[in-house]
Amino acid sequence: MENMKVIYMSIFCLLLFACASDRNVIPQDLTPGNLVQKAQEEADNNNYNRAALFYNAILERFPDDRAAVCGAQYEIAFIYYKQKKYDEAEQEFNVLLDRYGDSDGDLLPQKYYILSNIVLENINKARQKQKKK
Repeated sequence: MENMKVIYMSIFCLLLFACASDRNVIPQDLTPGNLVQKAQEEADNNNYNRAALFYNAILERFPDDRAAVCGAQYEIAFIYYKQKKYDEAEQEFNVLLDRYGDSDGDLLPQKYYILSNIVLENINKARQKQKKK
């Protein structure tokens, strides 16, 4: 049992180091626009995990930039949707939509509210199709 703990801790540390080293590869001087561009390039090449790292960098580095944060949250949710990870996508879209219910929700870009609701509708349709099969 003790050996299993050591193995699990080793794996956890390895994964933690791998994620941290990926974050360190992203230059600190990139603007939100630069990060979005890099993320889109990665997503275009189906490197969704790498794309998500760039979007998460926006969330971490620019938490006060409402438009950038909403865009990054939307794109992370959309990555899950493209991967057909509907539960994760739905959860992320709902987190984003909850922001619109806050006191400053009217200051957020409305396009992400509209797009999130459209994709959530598409998720429900996809689930209904899966049930029929």
